[in-house]
Amino acid sequence: MKANNRKNMILGAPTVAEAYQAVVGGTSRHKTVIVSGNCWVDYQGRASSTLEPGERIVMLKPDGSALVHRPTNYAPVNWQPPGSIFRTAIKDDNLSIRAFRRKENETLEVTFDRIIMVAVLDLQDSGEFYLHASEKDMQEAILFQPDLLEEGFRPIKAEKPVEPGFIDIMGVDNDNVLTIVEIKRNPATSEAVLQLQKYMDIFKNDSTMRIRGILVAPELARGAQGLLAKLGLEFKALSPEVCSEVLKRKRSKTLNEFF
Repeated sequence: MKANNRKNMILGAPTVAEAYQAVVGGTSRHKTVIVSGNCWVDYQGRASSTLEPGERIVMLKPDGSALVHRPTNYAPVNWQPPGSIFRTAIKDDNLSIRAFRRKENETLEVTFDRIIMVAVLDLQDSGEFYLHASEKDMQEAILFQPDLLEEGFRPIKAEKPVEPGFIDIMGVDNDNVLTIVEIKRNPATSEAVLQLQKYMDIFKNDSTMRIRGILVAPELARGAQGLLAKLGLEFKALSPEVCSEVLKRKRSKTLNEFF
């Protein structure tokens, strides 16, 4: 079966020769190419690996990235980052697709002996991606970049279990003062202030201990500011959007360590 228009082409159960022509044509014109079928994978580069035969989905993207997906799990089992060069050939009646990175001298080769489908797609995407972080993400961002809270802050523990619940972050400030941090993704209400105060009360039995409480949120809801001042607690304005940008840098840095 073949579906075709000026921009997109989908081949169902193509021959090796038909698949070869479609993949070569798609990659040479910088299209998104998807190949599904029974394949095995060999990788040589920073290390070496072999993936035994199985039915999988291979994606070749216009930026030179290549991903091999199993039918389960969201992450690819093999991949090459952007900048790879694609080479397609017919070897022993099988379809071979190589993704090669010249500078790093690493090669990912996928060999198909049975092809279920090939799609060559002219995809256009200029939409911005906005990730609105959860409270857990905001916590992760502060742990990764503590000066989001304030200069000199040093986290000690996250998710510390205490009698009323879990303290989001415990740490010490620049003066070595114990600092309790409560994080809210939305405008912090009076209930959030009282929650922070409950955590503070656990430590206030020790009159010799210096302690601070900081409520972190994008903004304060009506009534929360006065209660904060009355209880001697502090507020740090921090938005989920800022935390999202920090996490993007963190995850990009972590991913680049593999390449």
